[in-house]
Amino acid sequence: MTKATMYNEVATKEKLVAFTFDDGPNPEWTPLFLDVFRKHGAKATFFFIGSHIDKYPELAKKTFEEGHELGNHTFSHPFMSKLSKEEQVEELSRADRMISGVTGRNPSTCRPPYFDVNDDLLEACAERGYSVIGAANMESRDWEDATSAEHIIATSREQIRNGSIFIYHDGFGDRSSTLKAVSILIPELIEAGYRLVTISELLASRDDA
Repeated sequence: MTKATMYNEVATKEKLVAFTFDDGPNPEWTPLFLDVFRKHGAKATFFFIGSHIDKYPELAKKTFEEGHELGNHTFSHPFMSKLSKEEQVEELSRADRMISGVTGRNPSTCRPPYFDVNDDLLEACAERGYSVIGAANMESRDWEDATSAEHIIATSREQIRNGSIFIYHDGFGDRSSTLKAVSILIPELIEAGYRLVTISELLASRDDA
């Protein structure tokens, strides 16, 4: 059976990068990240958890209305490889329903929690038409509360190139280091001539697209 492709970056000649955020919507942190992107006229992709959208639908809707993309991050954030394919599909389907409820459309991108995938999941994602999204800056480890903004910035800078996909988090725990890092990286990238786009926009710019 066909398996979905996981992208850590996209081959493109254009100076494009994609910032992605996992685990929202979060009423404390998501609005602060939205403020930064609004200030700089940049866009991102938010891989929201379905159960969190259920709690904060208006925040999810606001994120979408500000021009950002919403991607599927499952409904309850499980280790997907520990589930049967039927259970995996249910996780994705429930999250889809939450997302389409606020956007009017099903998402086209998915990021499995913990990057935990197996053949069943990649087949299920292909069946649903998802592109599975990884990241180039995994060493940033911004999801660990002890990670400094300086570490996030330095490890992200190492991965700056056309088509890079960056992972950050706007939910679970203290995201102040991430917020500080992103607030520095975004204007820095724009100054260097990069455009911050959604994952779908980045995929559409592929040299083989």
